[in-house]
Amino acid sequence: MFQTFKEWFWLERFWLPPTIKWSDLEDHDGLIFVKPSHLYMTIPYALGLMIIRYFFEKFIASPLAKTFGIKEQVQKITPNTTLEKFFKQSTRHPSQTDIYGLAKKCNLTERQVERWFRSRRNQERPSRMKKFQEACWRFAFYLMISVAGIAFLYDKPWAYDLWEVWNGYPRQPLLPSQYWYYILEMSFYWSLLFSLGSDIKRKDFLAHVIHHLAAISLMSFSWCANYIRSGTLVMVVHDVADMWLESAKMFSYAGWKKTCNILFFIFSVIFFISRLVIFPFWILYCTLILPLHYLEPFFSYIFLNLQLMILQVLHLYWGYFILKMLKRCIFTKNLKDVRSDDEDEYEEEVEEEMEEEAIKSQERDCLKNGLEANRDLIPNGQHSH
Repeated sequence: MFQTFKEWFWLERFWLPPTIKWSDLEDHDGLIFVKPSHLYMTIPYALGLMIIRYFFEKFIASPLAKTFGIKEQVQKITPNTTLEKFFKQSTRHPSQTDIYGLAKKCNLTERQVERWFRSRRNQERPSRMKKFQEACWRFAFYLMISVAGIAFLYDKPWAYDLWEVWNGYPRQPLLPSQYWYYILEMSFYWSLLFSLGSDIKRKDFLAHVIHHLAAISLMSFSWCANYIRSGTLVMVVHDVADMWLESAKMFSYAGWKKTCNILFFIFSVIFFISRLVIFPFWILYCTLILPLHYLEPFFSYIFLNLQLMILQVLHLYWGYFILKMLKRCIFTKNLKDVRSDDEDEYEEEVEEEMEEEAIKSQERDCLKNGLEANRDLIPNGQHSH
């Protein structure tokens, strides 16, 4: 049964144009062509990247964060069994009625209960240190892979004339640089997928899952069908923008707002040019429209372009968020990554603590004024006693 499924899965009419056979992609005369078995190595390499990431964050990202003045934030709260049980079993955001009942049950003021829940929520929020570490790791990888991709493509004629991607299909042998570029890129996306459970969960968590799966699927399929030229170009177009976003996040977490703004504007320009201009009007056009002039649509052609269109939808989705950030930056002069978890609760806690200090100060003033007023009411003859 497995052999029957394997034969059906690898039918040439699914993967290749009618004039091409799998035999055309067999190694010959010292030339090596892509093989699906090459992709097995992406899993152990992904695990290796996760190990490298651990040491990178510990010995490079953490000291760098401390250099920028970022410290681990430890939220300490007074243990309370009743409030902890309510927090875990009921809700993290109790209503005013719940707060009143819990205050009576725990013999606390409503204000103390509110502060306990706020501190307890903050205890589970990721620290700036962790955010910086994650952004630093992604920046380092995107920078490395972007430099490698540009170095690999700059002298390739088909990198500038995408018609060659299809015109020479599929008898192009595999180059060592193509192999390592593809394998490392795919291994990195596998490692991101494996670490989603432990990484900071953001608002666009589902979009990230879809993006990682679509990227892995696209790279795997383009590899197996020998669309390595178009696949390489797609990867470079994505990587050159991502490294600027991660660097902007790093400086944002460090509090370097002006530097963050500059890097974000650079990212925005590169994003819109690479993903909303070059990708749809150059790459997608050449893989979707041009082949129809001399090829009948076949399964791999449809499947490849379907995945590319899914990526383009995600580009539009993230482009919307980028426009929101630009609007916020222009009109409020305050840039914050709307794709990330908000830090309003931290700000709220600081504001409320300042408010409490103001209230306490007012109470002390009132008490002092009250005592002075009472002292004035005491008969002079009683002061000497």
